[in-house]
Amino acid sequence: MTDSAFLLAQNGPAPWVWMLGVLLLILLVLVILLFKYLNLWVQAYFSKAGIGFFQLVGMSLRKINPTVVVRAKISAVQAGVQVATHDLEAHYLAGGNVINVVRSLIASDRAGLDLDFMRAAAIDLAGRDVLEAVRTCVNPKVIDCPDPSKGKTEVSAMAKDGIQVLAKARVTVRTNIARLVGGATEETIIARVGEGIVSTIGSSATHKDVLENPDNISKTVLSKGLDAGTAFEILSIDIADVDIGNNIGARLQADQAEADKRIAQARAEERRAMAVAREQEMSAAVMENRAKVVLAEAEVPVAMADAFRKGNLGIMDYMRMKNIEADTSMRQSFGGDDPKSQQPPTN
Repeated sequence: MTDSAFLLAQNGPAPWVWMLGVLLLILLVLVILLFKYLNLWVQAYFSKAGIGFFQLVGMSLRKINPTVVVRAKISAVQAGVQVATHDLEAHYLAGGNVINVVRSLIASDRAGLDLDFMRAAAIDLAGRDVLEAVRTCVNPKVIDCPDPSKGKTEVSAMAKDGIQVLAKARVTVRTNIARLVGGATEETIIARVGEGIVSTIGSSATHKDVLENPDNISKTVLSKGLDAGTAFEILSIDIADVDIGNNIGARLQADQAEADKRIAQARAEERRAMAVAREQEMSAAVMENRAKVVLAEAEVPVAMADAFRKGNLGIMDYMRMKNIEADTSMRQSFGGDDPKSQQPPTN
């Protein structure tokens, strides 16, 4: 073993070896960083986006996708829209769609709308499609009332003459950027317009008035300010179709007449039952009185026997009474006034 090898084994590697290793490690890290971020940095540099190389590294350390931020910033700079890089980073960390927000800012700037980054970011974080909102604000859209996807194609209402009227409306709206956050959605617009149509048709004297002037519906509904508190501004309400439905008034009258008839029949049946019950009561009273007469007649022979015993009635008086009864019975039979035939039949 030579002296140098012996010294190396005793003292370990020389200091310059450690320095060389550190430099090589640093160089490897720089090569990796250059390979990963050089393309993005070159794009940002030549696009004058104002994003430095170490800013890109810092974005990765903060769990931010630098590609998304760089592309959004380049789009904003090229379109002449001023957006701070840290605002884009903050919106990305908040879970927002950075590209969509920048596109909405560019579209609103081209259309001359008053939309800044903070409001656009708030709309995006609220769950609304801010780019679609800007497009709808520039190019109004048409909403069908009622919504065909809900299974209904016409709004049904009844005029004062009882005729059902079926109407279908088309509502032209555009987005109100100032009320987009916290404003009601399309469902509220459809519900309010449907309510206004029903109210207007219901206040019409006849269905002919609705058919002659369908524009009165749109004018009346539009004058009520149905877009208050919503995220849209109603531009126009057009009645696309008006049809005649069923004669609801006649059907209701027929149903009412049928109900009245059933009530009258029930009351008549009640009176008939009461009459039958009264007849039975009177028949029972007649039978009771006849039983009393029979009882009273049964007491006559007893009284006559008692009169015989006491001497108050003689035999000649008895025979005279029997002759009178026989004579009376004979005269009644001649005159057709038989008391037995006048007796009511017993049940």
